[in-house]
Amino acid sequence: MKRHSDNKKGAPTGPSQRQLRAGELIRHALVEILREEELADEALQNISVTVSEVRMSPDLKHAVCFVEPLGAGLTGQDTTEVIKGLNRVAKFLRGRLGRSIDMKFTPDLKFIHDESFGTAAYMDQLFQDPRVQQDTRRLSDVIGDED
Repeated sequence: MKRHSDNKKGAPTGPSQRQLRAGELIRHALVEILREEELADEALQNISVTVSEVRMSPDLKHAVCFVEPLGAGLTGQDTTEVIKGLNRVAKFLRGRLGRSIDMKFTPDLKFIHDESFGTAAYMDQLFQDPRVQQDTRRLSDVIGDED
């Protein structure tokens, strides 16, 4: 018997609770591995990496890891080189991950640069603009008059 679904065909659906839980489990384990392990790739020397999000495929066999290299700008190293370095050591990280998590399959890892940090900095810069601050003051004056 076919199960009825409330979701209309073609409507976008988000990740399941299972995918979200597995992604957080992988993220926490990766943070510990990256903090403790000394990675052999030269692009990753003296670089601290923030793992901001891990998105899992529906079958939990593939994980896309969004990362932000923290020391890349300070050492003059391009962030793309750090991401390439992480993708080169992905199999090593997957092996370490398999020992630290309790899942049926250890997912394949793919690392992508997280652009949300740059977007947040740009938005913060916009809010510092005097013209935008003038508009927000006007709005607060209007809201303040109602009290």
